[in-house]
Amino acid sequence: MAEYDWSKFTISADFNVDAHTIYNAWTTPAGLESWFLRKANFYTITGRQREPEEFILKEDTYEWYWHGFDDTTVERGEILEVNSIDFLKFTFTDDNIVSVNIRSANGLTILDLTQENIKPDPDPSRNLFIQCQIGWTFYLANLKSIVEGGVDLRNKRTDIRSNFK
Repeated sequence: MAEYDWSKFTISADFNVDAHTIYNAWTTPAGLESWFLRKANFYTITGRQREPEEFILKEDTYEWYWHGFDDTTVERGEILEVNSIDFLKFTFTDDNIVSVNIRSANGLTILDLTQENIKPDPDPSRNLFIQCQIGWTFYLANLKSIVEGGVDLRNKRTDIRSNFK
């Protein structure tokens, strides 16, 4: 029996909207803030901050801020590839690489997200394979809800975060 590769995972989601809508949700600061982040700052290679509706480009760097956390919790990374149509690749937590591929099939838009370069960690609370897969599954469900006319599923209240165990 072959050993499972715990250094990467791929999850997929389908959307009943056009691919352009999904691509925009991933590649503009405003798009990411609509379903994923509290604040998405992108910076060009010259250091200029991108406008909310401006598309990100390869070599942009980012600072991401989450709902439920103050500004001391920030994710920093770099855009490695972006093709202006259906593909995005960026660095993510702990030297991980995330690729987002968008395609059409059977009248739906399909998004395949792969996170790789995951280092092993036996502690489930710190294991990026487990934690990131759970996180991406939730956020892709939220993206689906938002773009298909549903509610925003994110908890945006910092005052109740400590009540969750």
